[in-house]
Amino acid sequence: MRALDVLGPGGPYRSRRQETLGDFAGNQLATLSLAPSLYVTRAMKALRRAPALPYEARIEAFARAGRAFATETIAGLTPQEYQHTVSTVTGMPITVVRQATDEIAQGAERIRDSIENARPAGAVDSWRDPRAWDGAPVWTRRGEVFAVHAAGNHPAVHQGWFDALALGYRVAVRPSRREPFTPYRLITALREVGFGDEGVVLLPTGHDVAGDLLRHADLGMVYGGADVVARYAGDRRVLPQGPGRSKVLITAETDWEPLVDTLVESISGGGGVGCVNATGVLVEGDPAPVAAALAERLAALPSLPATDERAVLPVQPLGLARRWDAHLRQRAAGTKAWLGGDGIIDDIGDGAAVLRPAVHQLDSPFAEQLGMEMGFPCAWVAPWDREAGVRPLRDTLVLTAATTDADLIDELVAEPTIANVYVGDHPTSWMAHGLPHDGYLAEFLMRTKTIRR
Repeated sequence: MRALDVLGPGGPYRSRRQETLGDFAGNQLATLSLAPSLYVTRAMKALRRAPALPYEARIEAFARAGRAFATETIAGLTPQEYQHTVSTVTGMPITVVRQATDEIAQGAERIRDSIENARPAGAVDSWRDPRAWDGAPVWTRRGEVFAVHAAGNHPAVHQGWFDALALGYRVAVRPSRREPFTPYRLITALREVGFGDEGVVLLPTGHDVAGDLLRHADLGMVYGGADVVARYAGDRRVLPQGPGRSKVLITAETDWEPLVDTLVESISGGGGVGCVNATGVLVEGDPAPVAAALAERLAALPSLPATDERAVLPVQPLGLARRWDAHLRQRAAGTKAWLGGDGIIDDIGDGAAVLRPAVHQLDSPFAEQLGMEMGFPCAWVAPWDREAGVRPLRDTLVLTAATTDADLIDELVAEPTIANVYVGDHPTSWMAHGLPHDGYLAEFLMRTKTIRR
């Protein structure tokens, strides 16, 4: 078994309290050390004392770390061994893990784009800039130490804290105990290329210690469900990252049939486990033909082990898959099931099951199911009309709007709770480096202050 140690400011640390990670058949693959409270407190204080690398050195170090992450042996694992381990332990299709590896590497190599795009156009990045002689806004950090309670649903989620490290924060990451392999590999690479042991740390903890990271940091980011968002909604120091609830809207003047490929990719791309995967499809007119077409296409996706090169659907332990199935049946009661009504479980042996897609038709654009997310491809198809307007589309991370109505697009772009609007034939899962995911993280991390020399 491989040992995943705490990566603290004094180097790797193997604690007495450890957790075993394995595959769905019960084979043990790794042990994860869990940092005790006192260790976390001391580690966070050490981050506060550590100096930040100069800006250009940070950017160059990111580029080298990204290349190493994707191509080199790190902590004894080749890229292929790392990808196979993640797929085996999490049930994520190996092709999704491989794509995420490339995305992380590209995100690291292009970190300058994200930083420069986020900075206000009129601001300078140092008081030493000549423009500060007559007065200028200087873009500066709101703190020194940033803590992250990371998610484990997708490796690429770890790009979410890159900006903090690139902006000069010292960063502490509490990984998901479901998938610590990606942050362990990534932080090891970052430390080896220049950030050092006191620039970025990996602090796995139990739930009883998790709050210590946020308590000792200046700012933090937490991933979780609606309960997490509600818990931190009033805390200006913490940025909650909750459910995506991404959606597609198709208005009456749009021919939906050419969009079926885009709809399928929006719902099931990347295994359907991401916050950018569409869970709601709203149709002006009769939604039944759209639901039927989606069900036909999604039903054709194969059930395969996660490490199979043709796998496209998530795999979970059989017991957890049964709980997902029971949860879906409960929430889908009274709806029309086009797909998944007889169950979403496909037992593939060795204690594992593929989670099959589901498509249900709703009667109202205000049905509560449109706000649900599942850990597999699941779409709720509902009718929409102009009277309903923007209201059913609120609280959406990505909205693909298949419409030519410019006035409607104006409303969607202006709606504060819709984070991203893609007009036309674009899957909700589309993203590009340098563009904001849910706003720029720098909007939370930085502020401008007037300086005159």
